[in-house]
Amino acid sequence: MMTAKEIRDSFKKFFESKQHAIVPSAPMVIKDDPTLMFTNAGMNQWKDIILGTRDPEPRRRADTQKCLRVSGKHNDLEEVGHDTYHHTMFEMLGNWSFGDYFKEGAIDMAWEYLVDVLKLNPEDLYVTVFEGSPEENIPRDDEAAKYWAKHVPADHIINGNKHDNFWEMGDTGPCGPCSEIHVDSRTPEQRKASGKSGRELVNQDDPQVIEIWNIVFMQFNRKADGSLEPLSMNVIDTGMGFERLVRMMQGKHSNYDTDVFQPIIKAEQQITGLKYYTFEEETENPISKEQDSINVAMRVCADHLRAVAFSIADGQLPSNAKAGYVIRRILRRAVRYAYTFLGQKEAFLYKLLPTLVQEMGDAFPELKAQQTLIAKVMKEEEDSFLRTLEKGIGMLNDAMEQLKAEGKKELDGVQAFRLFDTYGFPLDLTELICRENGFTVNEEQFNAEMQKQKDRARNAAAVENSDWVELAAGEQQFVGYDFTEYECRILRYRKVTQKKNEFYELVLDNTPFYGEMGGQVGDQGVLVSENETIEIIDTKRENGQSVHIVKQLPKDTAAQFMACVDTDKRDASAANHTATHLLDYALKQVLGDHVEQKGSYVSPDTLRFDFSHFEKVTDEQIREVERMVNDMIRQDIQLDEHRDMPFDEAKKLGAIALFGEKYGDKVRVVRFGPSCEFCGGVHASSTGRIGFFKIISESSVAAGIRRIEAKTGKECEELLYQTEDMLRAVKSFFNNAKDLQGVIRKYIEEHDAMKKEIEGFQAQAVERAAKQLVEKAREINGVKVVSAVLPMAPAAAKDLAFKVRAAVEGSLLCVLGTHADNKPQLSIMMSDDMVADHKLNAGQMVREAAKLIQGGGGGQPHFAQAGGKSVDGLSAAVDKVVELANL
Repeated sequence: MMTAKEIRDSFKKFFESKQHAIVPSAPMVIKDDPTLMFTNAGMNQWKDIILGTRDPEPRRRADTQKCLRVSGKHNDLEEVGHDTYHHTMFEMLGNWSFGDYFKEGAIDMAWEYLVDVLKLNPEDLYVTVFEGSPEENIPRDDEAAKYWAKHVPADHIINGNKHDNFWEMGDTGPCGPCSEIHVDSRTPEQRKASGKSGRELVNQDDPQVIEIWNIVFMQFNRKADGSLEPLSMNVIDTGMGFERLVRMMQGKHSNYDTDVFQPIIKAEQQITGLKYYTFEEETENPISKEQDSINVAMRVCADHLRAVAFSIADGQLPSNAKAGYVIRRILRRAVRYAYTFLGQKEAFLYKLLPTLVQEMGDAFPELKAQQTLIAKVMKEEEDSFLRTLEKGIGMLNDAMEQLKAEGKKELDGVQAFRLFDTYGFPLDLTELICRENGFTVNEEQFNAEMQKQKDRARNAAAVENSDWVELAAGEQQFVGYDFTEYECRILRYRKVTQKKNEFYELVLDNTPFYGEMGGQVGDQGVLVSENETIEIIDTKRENGQSVHIVKQLPKDTAAQFMACVDTDKRDASAANHTATHLLDYALKQVLGDHVEQKGSYVSPDTLRFDFSHFEKVTDEQIREVERMVNDMIRQDIQLDEHRDMPFDEAKKLGAIALFGEKYGDKVRVVRFGPSCEFCGGVHASSTGRIGFFKIISESSVAAGIRRIEAKTGKECEELLYQTEDMLRAVKSFFNNAKDLQGVIRKYIEEHDAMKKEIEGFQAQAVERAAKQLVEKAREINGVKVVSAVLPMAPAAAKDLAFKVRAAVEGSLLCVLGTHADNKPQLSIMMSDDMVADHKLNAGQMVREAAKLIQGGGGGQPHFAQAGGKSVDGLSAAVDKVVELANL
């Protein structure tokens, strides 16, 4: 039986023998594409070639691409774990042809690999072809059917509809008909029992008759108006699910029973002490509902571990925004399953990481290199969510207590949605806990709230792009490394509408404008013709090109223009970018080689640098880094730039490659003395142009990730003036004393001494007040009732309540209304016997009475407090508590 590793290698070797260049996987997290957060298909990294904006050489390529499908059109998240063949992170084996072989070549190679090389049984294989679309005027794909007829009988060729057999990259862009290869992997018993042929089960969601390979014949471009136009060259784009292929080759009926997942599942069994039942074991002995939940949870954790680990390795940390939020959701889904069904009340997922690294670290070295960081980030995220889970469960318990008290059986959907929104509680978890306690959840209300949120998000992010208006053919040339002004013409433009704002995007034939990429903001400037000047407010990067943003179109779009970059802003950004390289080098020298760039932001005003390091950077280390960077600035080291350098040569030069970045065969290397990095950004011509460098803050962003913010040049000068002005102002408060430190120290010492004295007076006052209140206490049916309204600070009010309790042996109800700075506070203190015998609850009573001071609060059964807005209502609130006690 072939192992997963051998199968992966055999695919690469086969296509290498067919003259394909074998390329490494692109990162799973996409950094410079506004339309896509994650690589969800093998073709994502070739988008610019397919769109005709990048040279297609070499025209044949193959690889295994790590993909993530958890958002947008391709979203398999909720199926993961519940079935045997959907995944969040998966490998996609693919081969491409850019204007080389087309349908016949792709079909022949696919068949040869599956049948001749891997020896899959041809009788188990079925293929689909596009049935055509009369409304789009596209006929059935008879050409593909003809080529398949060479290999399979007619009843194994199936017509497929537009949903299954017409592949589109998005709402617009490259698309075309496709042919899917499906495999019938049912056992003879299953075939006999069903009485159906494999043909009848293709695309019918049968877990044992599944699509294994999709061959896309990309030949059209979908325009914004929905019409299709032919692409400039035909493209073959194939994608085969690696995990599914391994399953077929190893004779399994579940992806999770192969050696891709079994090592992780074995580790889960070892840690939890629970058993996982394989598909065969389940078939032999039907399992209980509880065991099925354990199986699902183990599959979820095994799958999600891969997705989260690979994302962090590619530089995407869990967070509350965009791609980071998606990763956080995946991790939390796994934690929730482990918590509920595997009994894991502490961080669990990170313990499986060594097994994953052992299994996949050779094929994907970034996992091995980043193992310590991945483990730290995962553990901190798990710990944080487990605390949140506990809080949310506490809130849910309170809500269910309330329902019980009101005699209701249904939790309203608004509360369920609040749990989801604030604590990440999915609806099924809320339903599960409620069901266990005999309650239901109003799902309709929950869905209505969810829809409202989705509508808000959609309206906020809605972007409408019109079709590109082509003025001239050609590829864009970026000349910004050498020029800040350049003659140009507009190749194409389109109108964009976002949040009711309208602007235009222009692509120029030659541009000195740097499009936002690699953390460096895009250039601003102007486009000047003989008759007008158009302001370029920003430059973005899309499909490898600079896209210029303007508020209005030139009156004559066909005119000759001069593109002029705002050099003040450009020079400031370039200085900050160069300083970032020097900072990276200095941090490695001062803190150690483990320092790895994890993100950066470079603008004309500031620079931000995120890096891996596992403790706070000390003040002494920061000063040492600053000195090292400023020393390199004073040396005025010249920029040593290498363009179009072969990747291997650049590595020999010592250039630092970043994890999570995609590098081509040819790269640009930027060197300033000992600092040498792969970089496509714009830099200062020499380090002296930076002027001066100053770190303004150092903080933690996530487990094992620190952030430094710094200023350079003119911004440092302004910073110095601000500091000088502040010191001058502080000195003036102390009569311009020469020894400012000494004077402030003396002032603090005097302040501390006076504070202690005041606290002593306050303690005596509280002591006296407690004594007087106890002496004046009323007695109602054997209960001492202490009640008063006093001007008093919140901390003193709490102290007073506890002193009253200490002075009265039992049967005590103490209610204090206090106020300070026009803010009222209500405090209730009771002896334990009042809670036990009289069944009173201070938390519930204070919530009710606080309405009279326009406030709210809560606490324990014996002690609770509430704040409010209306001091005038304090007396009535105190009386209300006594009334609620019903003595």
